[in-house]
Amino acid sequence: MAHTNESIVSEFVLLGLSNSWELQLFFFAIFSTVYVTSVLGNVMIIIVIFSDSNLNSPMYFLLSNLSFIDICQSNFATPKMLMDFFIEHKTISFEGCMAQIFLLHSFVGSEMMLLVAMAYDRFVAICKPLHYNTIMNQRLCIIFVSVSWAVGILHSVSHLVFTVDLPFCGPNEVDSFFCDLPLVIKLACMDTYGMEVMTLTNSGLISLSCFLALIISYTVILITVWHQSSSGSSKALSTLTAHITVVILFFGPCIYFYIWPFSRLSVDKYLSVFYTVCTPLLNPIIYSLRNEDVKSAMRKLRNRHVNSGKN
Repeated sequence: MAHTNESIVSEFVLLGLSNSWELQLFFFAIFSTVYVTSVLGNVMIIIVIFSDSNLNSPMYFLLSNLSFIDICQSNFATPKMLMDFFIEHKTISFEGCMAQIFLLHSFVGSEMMLLVAMAYDRFVAICKPLHYNTIMNQRLCIIFVSVSWAVGILHSVSHLVFTVDLPFCGPNEVDSFFCDLPLVIKLACMDTYGMEVMTLTNSGLISLSCFLALIISYTVILITVWHQSSSGSSKALSTLTAHITVVILFFGPCIYFYIWPFSRLSVDKYLSVFYTVCTPLLNPIIYSLRNEDVKSAMRKLRNRHVNSGKN
């Protein structure tokens, strides 16, 4: 990624979460556990879904793609953060910094759109059950996934195309453990007010529009479930609870950061840990521990391997 001749900054210094060696060791123990658990958990969800024919449905196809995005999100910055706990002078190259910005916004934008697709899937399943197989066909699911990635990448490129050519000519300390776009923009040697407004508008619009679409969808679905008296309504309500939990925990920090993205508090970088490190763990925990179909498929897969091992 080329940048202008005015940019003389070739690397950025990441200030990390703490200067205390003991605290950094504590963080390493906690976050390495979360990282390994989230990656293995999401990999397990993908394996279980594709190995069990009972999970061959649009909902689980979208869920497996959500797990794949979470695996990607787990790896864009967390491995470097874990290594940096043992490095006194934490740096990242200009190109590496731009890559982190691009990857983060691509994965987050894609996940937002995919959560909307999953809400639509539940809306059709509960509100139009007789037409579910006709509407939620394989072609539509592939379109949903493709559009999610396209929106995420375009959203990210729209940020990066302006950021990469900003004149960085002196300050290079980022008060975080990764290249956070608002913090990097503020280091440019120019008036960045217009850039800040554009970033707020871009990210704010996609976050709020997806969040409002999800709120409206789940409100309609919950009302429909409330009026149902069938035995399947409790199962539907359990699935909805899992989806709504993911939405709230995912969009909560996101909306918070873009309410005042350029007036950060020192505590905000600790909230970023939840957003970038802990969020990918939500998927395996919520969808595995609360979903009887997934747990049943895991038990069958485990028994299959146990029996094959004995043979």
